[in-house]
Amino acid sequence: MTKSVNDFVLDAALQYLATNGSRLDVCSAAPTTYAEATSTYTLATVALDSDDYTVANGDTSGRKATIGVQSGLTVTNTDTATHLAITNGSDTLLFVTETNSVSLSSDGTVDVAAVDISELRDPA
Repeated sequence: MTKSVNDFVLDAALQYLATNGSRLDVCSAAPTTYAEATSTYTLATVALDSDDYTVANGDTSGRKATIGVQSGLTVTNTDTATHLAITNGSDTLLFVTETNSVSLSSDGTVDVAAVDISELRDPA
């Protein structure tokens, strides 16, 4: 049985994140709520807009969304960064991923490398 999907279909899901994911927080643990991502566990934050996202061909198949490099984020709390969280900036946690553990000090800055958010594969 043959299956296929147009890239427009996969891009629509990824575009939702690019349109609504307006804040990235570097976190000390895996948040499960908006409050944990933006308050309890946050170590540094940056505002995002749709220009920070790229939707393109996936590494394996299908399509993926990537957030570009974010440089010079001001660290507001001292702890070890372990996760990144994307929220809509007001009340909804949209995405969480692990990151390389790095100790951060509230008197410094941190750079966040480009992050592949999700890869939606072509149907098999």
